[in-house]
Amino acid sequence: MGKFVLGAVFGVIVLMVVVVGYFLSGRAPVATDAPPMPLEKFLAKKALHAVLDRDMPKTVPIPVNEPNYLAGAQVYKDNCAVCHGLPGQPATAIAHGMFPKPPELMKGKGVTDDEPGETYWKVAHGIRLTGMPGFQGSLTDTQMWQVSLLLANADKLPDSVKASLATPAPPTPSANVKGVL
Repeated sequence: MGKFVLGAVFGVIVLMVVVVGYFLSGRAPVATDAPPMPLEKFLAKKALHAVLDRDMPKTVPIPVNEPNYLAGAQVYKDNCAVCHGLPGQPATAIAHGMFPKPPELMKGKGVTDDEPGETYWKVAHGIRLTGMPGFQGSLTDTQMWQVSLLLANADKLPDSVKASLATPAPPTPSANVKGVL
């Protein structure tokens, strides 16, 4: 029994040395245009879903109505569209340069099959290693719920909300600066 335990400890140490060596040798893909690391997508997805099952809110504290959809559309245009796109618009240069590619939330099913609480959790906390920031310190709870409801119901929005999303947000002042490195 002692040899088995010693062998298991030795095996774990060797595995740790190999993993650390992989990262320190410069072989691990770190560029956004590099392929994913072995098991990266699998492990990240499993970890995210385990946390969501445990922590996402189960009830929506605001009404599902047109004013909240319209407010959510403005939040989306101001904070999300640069990565996730607007209906009928081409992907931005930022979205093209990201890894993993951000999902187009207003195209196809988007996240309409996710519970609003799941989207709220992702908006509030972000998702590590994806480029998805957390907005908990930048948006109010109401704004995060409004955009979450918008996305959960993106396939059945009123025409007024669709029209609002079809009008791009004005560019920020920094977007107009040319020639700056």
